Amino acid sequence: MLLHSVSAFGGPQGHFGMMLKTFVEKRRDVSKEELMEYLSFCQMLPGASSTQTLTLIGYKRGGIPLAIVTLLIWILPACIIMGLFSFIVGSIGEVKLKSAIFQFIPEMAIGFLMYAALKAFRVSVNNPITFIIMLVSMVATFLLFKTPWVIPSLIFLGGIVTNFSSRRFPECEKIKPRQIRWTNIWLFVLIFLIAGLLSETARKQDWKERKAFNLFENFYRFGSFVFGGGDVLIPMMVDQYVARPKAKKFADSTQNIIRINRDELLTGAGIVRAIPGPVFSIASYIGGIALKDEGKFFQALGCVIGTVAIFLPSALLVLFFFPVWQYLKKYVLVFRALEGINAVVVGLMWAASLYLLKDISITSFTYQSFVNIAVILVTFFLLQFTKLPPPVIVLACLVTGLIL
Repeated sequence: MLLHSVSAFGGPQGHFGMMLKTFVEKRRDVSKEELMEYLSFCQMLPGASSTQTLTLIGYKRGGIPLAIVTLLIWILPACIIMGLFSFIVGSIGEVKLKSAIFQFIPEMAIGFLMYAALKAFRVSVNNPITFIIMLVSMVATFLLFKTPWVIPSLIFLGGIVTNFSSRRFPECEKIKPRQIRWTNIWLFVLIFLIAGLLSETARKQDWKERKAFNLFENFYRFGSFVFGGGDVLIPMMVDQYVARPKAKKFADSTQNIIRINRDELLTGAGIVRAIPGPVFSIASYIGGIALKDEGKFFQALGCVIGTVAIFLPSALLVLFFFPVWQYLKKYVLVFRALEGINAVVVGLMWAASLYLLKDISITSFTYQSFVNIAVILVTFFLLQFTKLPPPVIVLACLVTGLIL
């Protein structure tokens, strides 16, 4: 997991391909079917889906203790890097991030995603209805990629459609009642309520440390309600910290509220795409930037607050709902729904490939476009036909960017 955390470039679009290569084909921690089930399940929850998927791999191998260790090992390298960048950007100003060494990272990520999508297609799309669900999901997601409701809506509809089938029953087995452990969900709700209460009290009474309380509430709320990953999280942060402070009621710049310069925020959005690990680690950067005017101690505290608040709800939700899901999926209604949900996820992966491709020059018939196409295809074929580990492919891509 540590090796994966320092080599998984490309955001969630590229992470799944690396998970297949590392945890399915190489280590055999889970099967392809299990990984697809984890991914489908996590797509139904708010929060960081790739982080939740990896947490479930740890949960399968060693229960809650190993799940927590897995989560920490996965998020800490990226969060530390992003936290350090908040000090660099905060002290120097806008940083030029378009370095030659990172220039082919988007193309490499597309290669990983295409490989993962093809693998998932072979597992989950095996009849006409699942093929149609995949196509509809692909088109809808591509057209409405940054709309937060599109992913949960498609997953819900996909599950309904395949329930009209009269076949594909699960193996007959007696479903034993299971006692549900409510600790995680009650903790999730309790933290949500306390964070909201303290944040509002700090605002009304204008506490000196108000920004810290507001920051925790903001990111805990983001982690609790964001569907669609970093592509939805980043616009929400722009609205919260760039657009809202410019409203008339906040026109007085002396008010003790969190204001972030648009260029600083977008700089962080660029950095997080060029480092390995979860895209949600941008919260560590934004937390530091948000409290940089309060001094170095509070800036470091902001990095910690951002990290804890954004990932905590994801962990609590996935570790509560997954055991419940394992029980519910034995029912025919839920079992049939899984077929449609998996097909939707495959459509989402193809849509993400197309969405990333539209921002890359591949049709201009220039030297750059031919190199971009070559990087995508070479990455895909190396994954498909060789046993090279993902970190070697990432390193080769970085070296290629440095040379070219």
